Amino acid sequence: MENQTMVRNFILVRFTAGRKLQIFIFVVLLVIYVSIIIGNLVIVTISIVDHGLHVPMYYFIWNFSLLEIAFTSSVIPKVLFNLASGEKTISVIGCFVQFFLYFIFGMTEFLLLAAMSFDRYVAICYPLCYSTIMSNRLCSLLVLGSWGLSFALLIGPSIVVFKLPFCNQNINRFFCDSAPLVKLSCTETPVLDLVNFSIAFFSLLGTLIITVLSYANIIFTILHISSASGRRKAFSTCASHLIVVFISYGSCIFMYVKPIHMGELDISKGVAILNTVVSPLLNPFIFSLRNRQVQKALQKYFSMCSSYRTILSLMK
Repeated sequence: MENQTMVRNFILVRFTAGRKLQIFIFVVLLVIYVSIIIGNLVIVTISIVDHGLHVPMYYFIWNFSLLEIAFTSSVIPKVLFNLASGEKTISVIGCFVQFFLYFIFGMTEFLLLAAMSFDRYVAICYPLCYSTIMSNRLCSLLVLGSWGLSFALLIGPSIVVFKLPFCNQNINRFFCDSAPLVKLSCTETPVLDLVNFSIAFFSLLGTLIITVLSYANIIFTILHISSASGRRKAFSTCASHLIVVFISYGSCIFMYVKPIHMGELDISKGVAILNTVVSPLLNPFIFSLRNRQVQKALQKYFSMCSSYRTILSLMK
């Protein structure tokens, strides 16, 4: 890249806390990161292994859990390394990789959330046609389409960002985020700013509109269910998804769907880190671990494992 003659490395903002507090933050982040990996891997494994969970809803959930692992892993390991070593630099290539992965995983998550809301819409509003509409082929197309659309929308702007001539090394974030990075450019970038804002608007507010419309129809349908137990069951299947939607969209809309000059607010730095850990940490519990089907599947496999260990101990 031609800008490498000017800037070879970027300097990420450091935690201003004392060394003891940095170590505490490191331990907390490490525990959270390991919990995210374990929790989401449990969801992926149980959804694939248990045949009772081979339905569209859990197909989307385990794909979403994989995305959560990838999304968090694009940022947190580098933050942990910087905290542990006191290092604060990242190469231009490393910054590009982190930047691109962070945004492609993030955008794919929102597109997948919209697909999941469509799945719930069909399940509740058209239950008799559900298995016909939500075929394996359509589910695969929705997942692959989310990945493909994210890549197509982001690859161009990402390359343009890293071909900019950078006159400053200091990124005012703990990782390579969009707005602070573009601000380091030696040139004005009104067109790029508009493109980035448009992509954020589409991926966040566009998919949110799809989700809101789906749930407006779902709520209308639920309210017309005569059975109280039927209404409770319908609401319970949607509640977890709605909680994840609120958590995921809230922080990202605050960070990215705003004018570029507002990107340097100090609170954005904290929200940026929280965005990479809070939602991935809570999602396994919100989405699946509180679900009776998943609980039964976990109990079954835990009992199988304990029985297997008992047999092995008796054979010794």
